[in-house]
Amino acid sequence: MTPDRFFSLMLLLASRNAVTTQELASALGVSLRTITRDLNWLRDAGLPVTAQRGRLGGVTMLPGSGLDLTRLTPGERDHLSLTGLDEKQRAELNASVDSRRVLSKIAATQSVRARELLPLTDVVHVDSRPWLQADVPGTTPASLIGAVRRGRRLRIEYDSPRESFPRHLVVDPYGLFAKAGTWYLVADRAGVPRMYRLERITTWKEVDQPRRIREDQTLATVAAALTDQWEHDHVIEVSATVDQTQIERARRIFGQRLVRDDHEDSATGHKVTIRFLRLEDVRALLPFGSAITVHGPTEARAHLSDLATSLAHHYAPSPTS
Repeated sequence: MTPDRFFSLMLLLASRNAVTTQELASALGVSLRTITRDLNWLRDAGLPVTAQRGRLGGVTMLPGSGLDLTRLTPGERDHLSLTGLDEKQRAELNASVDSRRVLSKIAATQSVRARELLPLTDVVHVDSRPWLQADVPGTTPASLIGAVRRGRRLRIEYDSPRESFPRHLVVDPYGLFAKAGTWYLVADRAGVPRMYRLERITTWKEVDQPRRIREDQTLATVAAALTDQWEHDHVIEVSATVDQTQIERARRIFGQRLVRDDHEDSATGHKVTIRFLRLEDVRALLPFGSAITVHGPTEARAHLSDLATSLAHHYAPSPTS
């Protein structure tokens, strides 16, 4: 559990008489399995968290054992909801100083037993950015957060890599979403949810109209649905064999898009199915060289052959050399 999610979970338990695990999962944007694991962690840490089954039940924390929220201003309580962001991402929202002040106030109210342990912020450091991330141009989270919090429609110019020129769009924003070190604007466009990378929003301005988002939808629910859709939607399924020495590397790169057939494993390779959004995306297999053998479909093999031939021609020795 990250320090941010710990404090946010404690805040929810301290501010409500009883709350279901589903409500906790929705509020924090995580799965029921993750919430169950977090609650077990709190119990193992000695915090008096109890759970009652039934219609009137829920998860509670015994009176007097939760966080002392009386010393926090409304704005400081708001900063506790920045769940899962590391220090750099907080700085990108101009929220770093305020968040540190909140955590220091809470740390000052810990019980004697809690002071026997080193603070979580001293022994856990979260950096969710990918390796070797370069600075990119485009809209910054700090510049956009004010307009999003005012609940207004936005007119954005979006430079999509699939379009030959930037598009001008009017969107209804739910908020900002950080995923794997990349910031997105989560918004409806004509009632359809989308995620727009901030680095590709070249310009934007507020529209003098309130946002029109769908009822019973929040930033957390829409972002979770879009993420799940991206991870599972596909156009083409590639059947392949991956050398035993490269299977873990392939699983790290392709994640849930790689499905391993444990019944077809051999001493030298693993039979897998890899889902791709577009045929062009099979080029991601090229860095594996002959360590991945594609069996089908035919168009995937043909496209990889064309890509490999083009690459070979590009690096072929010059006739004059």
